[in-house]
Amino acid sequence: MVVGDVSGHGISAAMLMASVRAFLRCRVTQPGTTEQIINDVNRLLTKDVSDSGEFVTLFYMEINHIKKEIKWVRAGHDPAWIYNPSDNVFEELRGKGMLMGADGDINFEQNVLTGLTSGQVLFIGTDGIWETHNSTGEMFGKQRLMELIRENSQSTAETILEIILEKLNNFKGDLKQEDDVTLVVVKVE
Repeated sequence: MVVGDVSGHGISAAMLMASVRAFLRCRVTQPGTTEQIINDVNRLLTKDVSDSGEFVTLFYMEINHIKKEIKWVRAGHDPAWIYNPSDNVFEELRGKGMLMGADGDINFEQNVLTGLTSGQVLFIGTDGIWETHNSTGEMFGKQRLMELIRENSQSTAETILEIILEKLNNFKGDLKQEDDVTLVVVKVE
């Protein structure tokens, strides 16, 4: 699972994200850890964008349902969250990691969380969600987003995602969405 954001605008941003997606698709078919995958993709990306000033933030995660674990690499992107309804706690999935495309010699680090339990909710999103403004200038915010996940944690991942998008659209009203909104919701079974 991958969520990312780019620094450019318009066609260059779309092309940059398409390049990253192509690099990732090719690289994940080869053996290697999550950190090796992201290190290799970063080296390729840096060769493409080193003179442009553009970059990509990315959160790359692999979920192993059998081992009940997740492995991730954070490349300058906001941390993902895992919500545990049994103790009503959100945990940020942090980890070191600079943005991609700035330095091909950076070594990204793999992070691991074991002991996933049924009912936990994983959330990854772009800042376009919590930075969305309403007509009074108020931001949607991370707290509001957490409350939506908390209140709907017994629902399916698809339902949680739909509720977030509906509430976000209602919040901004007729205002234009200023930044992209990308999100992934996964329920642990």
